[in-house]
Amino acid sequence: MRVSVVQTSPGTDKQANIATTIRLIDEAVDADRPQLVVLPEVWNSLGGTRETKFANAEPLAGREPGETYEALSDAARRHRIVLHGGSIGERDPQRPDRLFNTSLVFGPNGMELARYRKVHLFDIVSPSGHSYRESDTYACGSRLATFDAGGLIAGCAICYDLRFAYLFSALRAAGSELIVLPAAFTAETGAAHWHTLLRARAIETQCWIAAAGTCGPHANEQGATRMTFGHSLIVDPWGTVVAEASRGPGWASARIDRALTRRVRADMPVVEHRRELSA
Repeated sequence: MRVSVVQTSPGTDKQANIATTIRLIDEAVDADRPQLVVLPEVWNSLGGTRETKFANAEPLAGREPGETYEALSDAARRHRIVLHGGSIGERDPQRPDRLFNTSLVFGPNGMELARYRKVHLFDIVSPSGHSYRESDTYACGSRLATFDAGGLIAGCAICYDLRFAYLFSALRAAGSELIVLPAAFTAETGAAHWHTLLRARAIETQCWIAAAGTCGPHANEQGATRMTFGHSLIVDPWGTVVAEASRGPGWASARIDRALTRRVRADMPVVEHRRELSA
């Protein structure tokens, strides 16, 4: 299986973000012929005020799909690919004061294969003093999600989930050979931890990792400029980076070698060596 991770530089103009991202999907498919394409986190609306986030979010529970949902479904169907739609803001009538940060996955027929709501919310103060409060806008999910990508089981995680190894271990236990991570990593934390954490999660789980990130500047709720890190990666189960996007919008592609996965797991059977500990 060939996988492409698409890297975008979105802002708050939802229609422009959709148009740019669909163009990049088309170009990546034409150039590299992937069977699976992965988009970044909140690629259709990044930054802006809380009101903007709600305005650009889509209700995924009703019968009428939003424009992002339709664009993703159509792209998957046109190209006959599995399309992991990164993540978008989801409006939920049960939680009108909060959104969910939700991944949608579509099959080659354009039908939805999986849905995942981000579990871990980014409520931190960075070393430079910038504060991030994702829980002011979003509610957290509570369930694992996997999907079948042409016979290969792939697990879902989003951005800050990367720092929680137990989630990745649970995805390996659920049968994943590939874990997909859309992200909007800050430039500051990305420079310090992005490559290290992605390689560590690949090594620990002996899974391939396909991580698609946003890049470049956007404005936060106060109008201040924030930068996301980019450097979308594909990492093999030995922890080797096999593909990496440049700093700007674009994509990177690699072939998922399942024989390598089997060999790594057979030579170093860490799952069989795991022990339960007591205090």
